[in-house]
Amino acid sequence: MGDKLEIYKGKTVLITGSSGFKGSWMALVLLRLGAKVVGYSLEPPTHPSLFEDTGLLNNINQYFSDIRDREKVKKCVAETRPDFIFHLAAQPLVRESYTTPVETFDTNIMGTVNLLDVVRELNLETNVVCITSDKAYENKEWLFGYREVDPLGGFDPYSASKGAAEIVIESYRNSFFNIDKFGENHHVKLASVRAGNVIGGGDWAKDRIVPDCIRHLMKKESIFVRNPKATRPWQHVLEPVVGYLLLGSFLFSSHSPHDLKKYCSAFNFGPTVSSNKNVESLVNEILKNWGSGDWFHQQTEALHEASLLSLTIEKAYHLLSWHPVWDFQKTLKETTEWYKIYHQDKTQIPSFTEQQVLLYLTDFSQKSQI
Repeated sequence: MGDKLEIYKGKTVLITGSSGFKGSWMALVLLRLGAKVVGYSLEPPTHPSLFEDTGLLNNINQYFSDIRDREKVKKCVAETRPDFIFHLAAQPLVRESYTTPVETFDTNIMGTVNLLDVVRELNLETNVVCITSDKAYENKEWLFGYREVDPLGGFDPYSASKGAAEIVIESYRNSFFNIDKFGENHHVKLASVRAGNVIGGGDWAKDRIVPDCIRHLMKKESIFVRNPKATRPWQHVLEPVVGYLLLGSFLFSSHSPHDLKKYCSAFNFGPTVSSNKNVESLVNEILKNWGSGDWFHQQTEALHEASLLSLTIEKAYHLLSWHPVWDFQKTLKETTEWYKIYHQDKTQIPSFTEQQVLLYLTDFSQKSQI
């Protein structure tokens, strides 16, 4: 894998949101890299869940609690004193945010405040990567991708909460973890990351297109598609997860003010332009790989969702030498195969998921410059 990801071997890594879809994949990758993984999260948000189906509870040091409970967050961080923190805990669904706006803002904004303030209060020496979203940008339905310097915003409560979380992160970086004061007033390196729509095996969330498709296919029902022409930057979950870990390794090895200013900042992680496809293309690719099924669209009174959204990833490419390694077809092939294995014999999921992690890490190592 090269020196950059080998840095995690033997290190203590805290993942908030560890029982979620992306958090579970990150834990699996870190275990493969030889890290000591600490999880902090609520109980798995869905049943089934990747967290349960891969037996993660038996392999990590898991704290079950709410990111909004500052004292519980403090207890976890104080007891484990992690070398790295990846903050993924969130209310992650746009449509859910219309139903529970207060919970969404509280979790996504104050949860971030709680974590960063605990790190400040405990005077940790650590590397923190906060995961927000591509939806943190003020969406103007541009044809070109958003850059890290573009304005933040948000129409719906979820998007607004993620934009606000980015402002919180920047405030803590300026006020308490200032790069110019590193080594004097603090020993914290802080970055944030924004990723496009992630897909992959083990996502069972409500109102997400891939798990919605799979549930219908398993029941041999036609798939209802809300917005077939909406375009998204689809990528396999392992792409940004490894990107986040790569950024963490650069934070760890950075010491000069010049390097700290480069890496203690915001980064986009998204697919190549060729993977910016509409929902119709995604569903058709799933059906092709599943081997059967159909879909339909019916006009309904829908909540506002962006029609066009993509990210520019040049910064990650030039500063981290990171780039996507699985194209749209490979991403959908691996994703659909995971669900087919689950449908046929879910006892094979732990070994199959581990194989996918190893396959991706091997492809990443071969195709990247790391």
